[in-house]
Amino acid sequence: MSRLPARHEAAIAKQPVNALQRALLAAQTAEENRGRDIKILDIRELTTIFDYFVVVTGTSRRQLHAISDEIDRVFQEELGDRRMGIEGYDESRWILLDYGDVVVHVFDDETRAYYGLEELWAHAKRIPYEPRLANPPGGDAAIPSNPK
Repeated sequence: MSRLPARHEAAIAKQPVNALQRALLAAQTAEENRGRDIKILDIRELTTIFDYFVVVTGTSRRQLHAISDEIDRVFQEELGDRRMGIEGYDESRWILLDYGDVVVHVFDDETRAYYGLEELWAHAKRIPYEPRLANPPGGDAAIPSNPK
């Protein structure tokens, strides 16, 4: 297994970033902003429109904004990648960030439970994502070395 660097900049500067790496970066950025119950769904076998969903829960309107704003900032500054679309920012119950092949869904608890994206896309493969806080000090989330 390869490892996601402790700081994003090192890996990004050296090689192009694929969709899985971008999904993992979005998940890590959400976690760093106290997002919880983070799931990455590989939906490539179910649709040709996008490759991965990142699903995150936040606890307040302010936190949902912080998570979505920071993912935007990281993608733009570190990847040079601009968001193609955003939905739900003003309502702040479900913020959708569309990066083409990666779509990030930032929910409050009630809205996530109501829409049940994980159940709706139940046949999607789950990409293992271990929160960095669960790893030993200095550890990073693991990235599968040969994703298909």
